[in-house]
Amino acid sequence: MATKRDYYEVLEVTKTATSEEIKKAYRKKAIQYHPDKNPGNSEAEEKFKEAAEAYEILSDEQKRAKYDRYGHEAPGGFGGAGGFSMDDIFSQFGDIFGGHFGGGFGGFGGQRGPRTNRGSDLRVKVKLSLKDIASGVEKKIKVNKFVSCTHCKGTGADKGTAYETCSTCKGSGVVTRVMNTILGQMQTQSTCPTCNGEGKTITKKCAHCAGEGITREEEVITINIPAGVAEGMQLSMSGKGNAARHGGINGDLLILVEEEPHPELFRDDNDIVYNLLLSVSTAALGGNVVVPTIDGKVKVTIEPGTQPGKVLRLKNKGLPSINRYGTGDLLINISVYIPENLSDSEKETLTGLENSPNFQPSKSVKEKIFTHFRKMFD
Repeated sequence: MATKRDYYEVLEVTKTATSEEIKKAYRKKAIQYHPDKNPGNSEAEEKFKEAAEAYEILSDEQKRAKYDRYGHEAPGGFGGAGGFSMDDIFSQFGDIFGGHFGGGFGGFGGQRGPRTNRGSDLRVKVKLSLKDIASGVEKKIKVNKFVSCTHCKGTGADKGTAYETCSTCKGSGVVTRVMNTILGQMQTQSTCPTCNGEGKTITKKCAHCAGEGITREEEVITINIPAGVAEGMQLSMSGKGNAARHGGINGDLLILVEEEPHPELFRDDNDIVYNLLLSVSTAALGGNVVVPTIDGKVKVTIEPGTQPGKVLRLKNKGLPSINRYGTGDLLINISVYIPENLSDSEKETLTGLENSPNFQPSKSVKEKIFTHFRKMFD
């Protein structure tokens, strides 16, 4: 799970850049790292794809707003952004460079050769407990997916047979058409319908996969979930999605995180909150109580005269930050249980205590309670 660079950094623009400035920056990067200018340069190709992904997000107002708020770990991801193939990238050039293009700078696809197939992405949901999230966990899941055909090793061709150059596109993977318009001749390109852009056809198809090069099977995949993930986060495992036809590039496995509710604790960002219900006597006299944490139970001392609404904080008993910026705390919210049914002797005892000055709230206590509630509604 490689760490992605900031999209603004990729395009070398500021976070206040206008849509036109973003488009201009992407145009510059696309020309700089275009495969026709950098033949055989895998690093340039990756930067070319990286710039395309950055533009895909930052050129869309909703996706950009979501990215500005959450970064790469946005809940639910960005609706298909990422995992670009070259065809995906070239398809957006109409918006960036305008109109149709077939000549000029390397044809912007006219010289790029046959298409490489890419398998589709797979999406799975993984349920995690607070303990899983606190420490990170390894999960094994069974996935029904397309895998490379073992009989033809993913080629789609029967044993002893071979591929031949497509007669329609002559191996280029695209068909070119020239149209006469009022502005002169314009050249357009489209994927070859005979070979689906691969530039070659099979002389005899594999009987086991019908020439597709893939079959559907169940596979057990091991997923390593890092500590600190949260509900709605999406993780990605490169190459663990569906296999591609004819030995192309596998898709990715996208893992959506779901949190299992805890019976006693709930999460507030990286803090864990527990509501401790005390008896009147324990709140008044103090004592030791046992409270749950993610890792087990711990003993907590209650000071005499503890008021409802007081919050006790146990440092570093919460969840770690996924960015390793520290660990949250366990927040223990104090509540006091007032009995609903009292015996006559209990009523008599409380009536006697009612007249004691110590059982009447002082001015300072009233001010503390007022301040507490005002903060709750600010």
